[in-house]
Amino acid sequence: MTSSIWYTVFILIIRNMERKITELKIQRKNPNRINVYLDGEFAFGLFRIVAAWLEVGQSISEEKIKSLLSQDEIESAYQLALNYINYQPRTKSEVTRRLERNSISEQTIQSAVNKLEKKGLLNDYQFAKDWIENRNTFRPRSRRALAYELNNKGINPNTITALLDEVDEPAMAYRAASKQSKKYRHDNWDSFRKKMFGFLSRRGFSYELSTLTVKKVWDEILAENRPIEEKEKL
Repeated sequence: MTSSIWYTVFILIIRNMERKITELKIQRKNPNRINVYLDGEFAFGLFRIVAAWLEVGQSISEEKIKSLLSQDEIESAYQLALNYINYQPRTKSEVTRRLERNSISEQTIQSAVNKLEKKGLLNDYQFAKDWIENRNTFRPRSRRALAYELNNKGINPNTITALLDEVDEPAMAYRAASKQSKKYRHDNWDSFRKKMFGFLSRRGFSYELSTLTVKKVWDEILAENRPIEEKEKL
C-alpha cells in the first residue's frame, strides 16, 4: 500500500480506538463539573449534565470523546450566558456580544443562544415589549427615543416598528410632563416653558408635541391655583 493509504488506515484505527473510564470524580472547587479518568489517568473535565450517562468501566471511542468535549464547550457557553441574563434581561445581540468577548467560537455561541431561545429564556420580542412598557410607566419618552434604545440593544427593526405603532406618543408626552411639572409649578410662564420644553426635548418628543403638551400642563396648573371663589363661579 502507498504511504497515503497507510496514513488513512492509521487515522481510522486511532479514531476507532476505545478507552476505558476508570474513575469519575466531582471537582472540589466546582461540584457542577466531573473529572473523567481514562485508563487510570485524568483526561478532561465535563459539566455534570454532559457526563450524566458516563459510567466507570465504560469504553468510549475517540469520536465520542470529541463529541463530549464539543457538548461541554456549548454547555460552558450556555452557563456563561445564563449567568449574564439572570442579572437582568438581555437581547440575543447582547448575549452574543458578551460571549464573543470570551473568545468563544461562532458555532458554539449560536448553539448556546439557540438553547436559550428554545427554553424561552431569550426572546427579543418579549424583551422589546417589556422595555417599552417599563419606559412608558416610569420614564415616558418618544417613539424615536425608544427606537434608538432598542436599536442599540440589537432588536430587529421590524419588531421595533410593529411595537412602537401601538405607542400613544401624545399620552406619553403628557405623562412625562405632568410628573416633571411638579418641580416647576411655582415658576413663571417663561421659566416653566423653557424648563419643560427642554425636558421633553431630551426625551425625544418633537417641537410641535412638546409645545402643545407644555401649554396643556401649564393651563392645568393655573386652573388648580385659581382662588376657590373663582372656581365656584366656573
